[in-house]
Order: sequence, then C-alpha cells, then structure tokens
Amino acid sequence: MRISTKKKAPKGTVSVQVFKDRLRLCWSYCRKRYFLYIGLPDSNVNRIVAEQKAKQIAGDMATGNFDSSLKKYKIEYQQYSPTTIPKLFKRFTAEKAKEVSPKTVEKYRATLGYLDRYFGDAGAESINNLKAEDFARHLKEKSLSPNQCKRRLEELKACWNWAIAKNLISPENPWIEVAKRVKVPPKQKPKPFSKEEIGAIEQGFRTDRYYSYYADFVQFLFGTGCRTGEAIGLRWKHLSDNCSTVWIGESVSRRIRKSTKTNRARTISLTPRLQVMLLKRKPTNADPEDLVFRSAGGKVIDDQNFRNRAWIKVLTRIGIEYRKPYTTRHSLISHALDLGMNPVNVAQLTGHDVRTLYENYAGNVNSRSLLPEL
Repeated sequence: MRISTKKKAPKGTVSVQVFKDRLRLCWSYCRKRYFLYIGLPDSNVNRIVAEQKAKQIAGDMATGNFDSSLKKYKIEYQQYSPTTIPKLFKRFTAEKAKEVSPKTVEKYRATLGYLDRYFGDAGAESINNLKAEDFARHLKEKSLSPNQCKRRLEELKACWNWAIAKNLISPENPWIEVAKRVKVPPKQKPKPFSKEEIGAIEQGFRTDRYYSYYADFVQFLFGTGCRTGEAIGLRWKHLSDNCSTVWIGESVSRRIRKSTKTNRARTISLTPRLQVMLLKRKPTNADPEDLVFRSAGGKVIDDQNFRNRAWIKVLTRIGIEYRKPYTTRHSLISHALDLGMNPVNVAQLTGHDVRTLYENYAGNVNSRSLLPEL
C-alpha cells in the first residue's frame, strides 16, 4: 500500500511515506521540513517499525524533547551478506539434513533444482511477493500437482523463516502468502485390506519360494499397525523377554536410524498370535542389539526393495489389488474402529493423536457417520 505525499498532514503529525520503494518519515517542526529514511522496503512488518519511530518523534515534538540532528531517531538494522537464492536454500537443506529423514532431504534437493534453473544467481534479498508468485506460476506450468507445488512453496517459506531467525536475510518472508493460496484438492483415503485379504497376503508370503522370509515381517506389520520403518528398526531389546510387549520408539529409513515420526515412544501389548511368532523367531541367545527382521542376505530391510520386489510380486501372484505396504497400518486402524475400539486407545497403540487418526485413517465403513433413513 502506497501513501500519497500530496495530502498535507496535520501539524505535529509524522507521516509514513514510500519513496523509491523504501519507507521514509516526513514531518515539519518549527517551520522546517524533515525527512528520515528508514532504509527498509515497504511491507506490513516494516511499516510497524516505521510507525513506532513516527510515534516517538511526534511524542518528542509534543514534549519539547525533539532532536533536530535526528541522530536519536536513526534506525540500526542488520546489514546482510549477499547470497543467491539457490545457495541460501542449499545451506538450509544442509542444516535440515541433521534432523529430517533422507526422503525429506531428497524432496529439498528436487526443490533446489527448480530454484537453480529458474533464479540462477539472483540474490535472496531480491525476492518479493511478486517474484514469489511468478515462481509459483512457473511450478504449475511444469505440470506439478497442487500438492507438489504447495510442498515446494512450504519448503521455501520454512527456508526463509530459518534464514530470518539466523539473521541471514531481512525480516520479510515473501513465501507465506503465496504458499497459502495454493489449494490442495482432497485425496481419497486408501482402501483398507479386508480380513480375507490380510489372511491371503500372509499365506501368500509364507508359501512363496522367493519371499517367504518376509512372512513374519508382514504379519507384524498387519498385527501391530506400526509404520514400516518402525518394524524395520525393531531390535530384540525392544521386546519383553516373553515377547508379550514391544517398545516402539525408533525407526529406520534408508538405513538411517532415528526417532519415530512423532518423536514419541509407545509400549503396546501384543496378541498371543504375534507373541508365539516372535518367540519362534527369537534365537536362543539373542543379541539385544540384533534386528528382529532382516533381508534374505541378513542386512537391514530396504523398504523400497521390499515393496518393488516382494510386496508387488506376491500381491500380483495371489490376485489382490495393489496398495502400498503402508496400508497395513491403515487396515489395522480401520478394523479396530470397526470392532468398536475407543479411538483414544487406537491412537495410543499406533502413535497418533486422535484428530489425525480420524482425518487420515478412519476410512472404514462402520466408523463413518450414517445418513438417516427417511
């Protein structure tokens, strides 16, 4: 919003103006005209800074404490080292890589590729709302889905927030509003596996000549509803001596061990069927640090390799419609709700908050609200 300089302000008023795309203050005192250049571009945040300074000057004029040299009113602001947009995002990615999953880092690198090609050596300080909107349009023109566009813009918003907190750039985030405007259409929830399909899949793995060594792993996924990475990272020390309970507080993805997705641990009681399976699987002198489930070569299970080779091939062979291995988790939650389990208890077992459970996983028939018969 630009303030017109033509309208004369009342006596004793300090006006906030825009001059050459920068904010300045203008006022008169003792028949002399004064200007104070703020040195910041016009934005909602910077206007608050300017208005606060304007109130200080107006107050000093009213009380006879005005400093005509203007030294008292000079605004000290950070001088930022120039950096390009791709370099800033690359630094942000390196920082986030310490705490996020390798999958997330891969998404950041994809965004970096778009920034490199579109902005080149453009400086981070050159980005304003208009240029942010142009980049959002560019992403849409590249046939990215609304979800992909929004994710990349949200990453840029997070990058700028991080850089502002580190005093690397000026305190304005041009990505906030443009990220808000991208609307992601609702996505149909995955269809849970039926009880018959679950039984067929488990049996399909047990009788498969190539992938039978994954049968216990698949049974554990269906039986606990845990995340795939949580089952991959399970160690014998996480199970009680008689395998009646399991502690889930770690996850493995791309061979990297970390905390669970929500950074919260949970201990759950296992069914007798799962307990028997685990006791049969447990070595006589099991090393507490050893993994419970391994690949055929005795290594850490690679979730992509498991899905692309074992999971897809077994489901195809037994004639069951493909759904991601993660649907084992959705299936347990859906059947638990169908059986009338308290959603709070289901959330505790699976490591969700109740709202997330309802929004993302309660796709089963019996847990939905039913229309009345009229």
